[in-house]
Amino acid sequence: MGFDDLTAVKDDMIAFIAGHGMRRMKSFVPEDVPTVLFEEDDVDGWKDFVEHAKAANAPFITMSDVILEPEDVSTLIAQVRDQAYPDGDSGELEEAQSLMGHVGKTGYLQLGFAQGGVIFLYETATEWYDLFQELMESVSELGHIIVDDRDEE
Repeated sequence: MGFDDLTAVKDDMIAFIAGHGMRRMKSFVPEDVPTVLFEEDDVDGWKDFVEHAKAANAPFITMSDVILEPEDVSTLIAQVRDQAYPDGDSGELEEAQSLMGHVGKTGYLQLGFAQGGVIFLYETATEWYDLFQELMESVSELGHIIVDDRDEE
């Protein structure tokens, strides 16, 4: 999806869901729940997803969004700085700092509905949100590396 801020899409989703007479519950479906991901054909694919939920007689649709907060970016920048090597590439730090330009924007949306013991999900994200997630995972993975620098004698 070519959007830089998904706030307008979120507003459209809320109106579209209500226009179909469906309820919306603010909640996030985590990865450990059995799910089926909806594959969109175009930028308005989420409308098809809502119509599938209605056809399945889903009692409600779950909805979650992520707005980039300044604290999130500051924490990421600090973690990247802490884990940077003195002679290392500053590319990750520059990428993390560039995320400050997206503070206050909606970067991720998730819709879901339950049917037959499975949660059907629609997810979309901006490019900068995907970058934010990649950097967070990278920092997290580096934080788990244990260096054994003991000399064996």
